[in-house]
Amino acid sequence: MHYTLRQLQVFLAVAHFENVTKAAEHLAMSQSACSGALKDLETQYDVQLFDRVGKRLQTNELGRLLRPKAEALLAMAQELEYDLKRHKDVGRIKVGATLTIGNYLAVPLISRFMQTHGATVGLEVANTQKIAEKLLNFDIDIGMIEGEYNHSDLDIIPWQEDELVCFSSPHHPFAQKAQLADYDLAQAQWILRESGSGTRQAFERAMHGLLPQLNILLELQHTEAIKRAVENDLGISCLSRISLKDAFQRGTLVPLPVPHRDFHRMFYAVLHKHKYRSAGLLRWLELCGISAGS
Repeated sequence: MHYTLRQLQVFLAVAHFENVTKAAEHLAMSQSACSGALKDLETQYDVQLFDRVGKRLQTNELGRLLRPKAEALLAMAQELEYDLKRHKDVGRIKVGATLTIGNYLAVPLISRFMQTHGATVGLEVANTQKIAEKLLNFDIDIGMIEGEYNHSDLDIIPWQEDELVCFSSPHHPFAQKAQLADYDLAQAQWILRESGSGTRQAFERAMHGLLPQLNILLELQHTEAIKRAVENDLGISCLSRISLKDAFQRGTLVPLPVPHRDFHRMFYAVLHKHKYRSAGLLRWLELCGISAGS
């Protein structure tokens, strides 16, 4: 074996930052040492892993092919080192979650994980599109998302069912209706999550055939901001029932029945197909009730 783990670290850091200087800073190396390690790796095997575009180094076809394997190999090496030092304790994992999951489901899971395994969990909250991008760039270990997402490098695993609910303030005229028809939905002013979010994706699927007629007043990135806007009678909205439970109990918001539209959806766990399944990652899947072989 002629390559070193340090060379692989350099290759992956340059692939991530597309810049030798930033990669060197990330690895606490000098720029010359970083550049030399990458050059040695390419020279040893007579290959080129990057296309030089100005000051940027863009991963070429061979580099893109080798990157997932290098990521997995380095992850295994890091876990081996951790096991040697800590006797196979579960280490830190990085979880990405979409807003509804991150705000209402992830924290209890993280608490149970840390209490059970004495490990730490890093949590990043973003919409489905951003979580998928972080997975593909190996910035996080696992994604917990609300939307369906298809990519050849990602494993999408059904996790648990959810349901969206249309709602308004108790003072809105629709709050007195037994149920809403499509005519009512088309007349309303809507306050919705942004495009790219799983909630927006599920809403648009439920509203098929009616979307061009909807009056979308605002698009907001945060669930709580949408709830505040609806409480102040700026319009009606549609969010996960999980995020609305407390507001419904307090009576500050009320559900609007739309029985002829299907608002059911799934939450998913997402993994990179080439991501090494570390002990911590396997325990997280177990905690979520997901089979490691899914």
